[in-house]
Amino acid sequence: MFTGIVEILGTVAALEQLDETASGGGGTSLTISDAQEILGDANLGDSISVNGTCLTITEFDKSTFKVGVAPETLRRTNLGSLKQGSRVNLERAVSATTRMGGHFVQGHVDTVATILSVTPDGNALTFRFQPRDPSVLRYIVEKGYVTLDGASLTVTQVHDGPDGWWEVMLIAYTQERVVTAAKKPGEDVNVEVDMVGKYVEKSVAGYFEGKTGGDFAILEKMVSRIVDEKLTSIGK
Repeated sequence: MFTGIVEILGTVAALEQLDETASGGGGTSLTISDAQEILGDANLGDSISVNGTCLTITEFDKSTFKVGVAPETLRRTNLGSLKQGSRVNLERAVSATTRMGGHFVQGHVDTVATILSVTPDGNALTFRFQPRDPSVLRYIVEKGYVTLDGASLTVTQVHDGPDGWWEVMLIAYTQERVVTAAKKPGEDVNVEVDMVGKYVEKSVAGYFEGKTGGDFAILEKMVSRIVDEKLTSIGK
């Protein structure tokens, strides 16, 4: 679990398609350098967010670490397009003392989105994104959260539909601390929508289909009460 508050920017030292070392496991591995600020308390097996993707540390030293990248991860994220020297957003998994300055982020990327435009607004930048999978737009609402390359950002505008898009604004402070600020139209970002929306959707669907219960019992009861109240008020 993460907060979406990027801690530091790291640098891609290597992306190996077939890493036969013990830490590579015979698959694709990614080695990140310039990470000394967040490796002081690192352990093998720790989760770390790289551009919003939850990955497992398989090797590390004082300033670099290696993670394995599964085929599904390469298909769903922009990690496969990284090159030596690429900058990436990094965040350690939350601890018991972490302040939740952003929102609950799983590090499970839903899709990628393409930057359609970047528009200056004073000292801020407004980015417009179009998702590869338009179905995620139903989870993106104005003033809600969205995670882009691991950074928790606030949605400023949404346009639904097959060619839908949304916008976020990066203030000057954020521009200096996330990789998205340096990206141009046509480049991709990893997208994770707010998981609360997914749980609510499933609970509401379960209510109307008569399939409530199980792991979502508490949320389903809450949704059931809200729906019943609304239906009662409409009938009066």
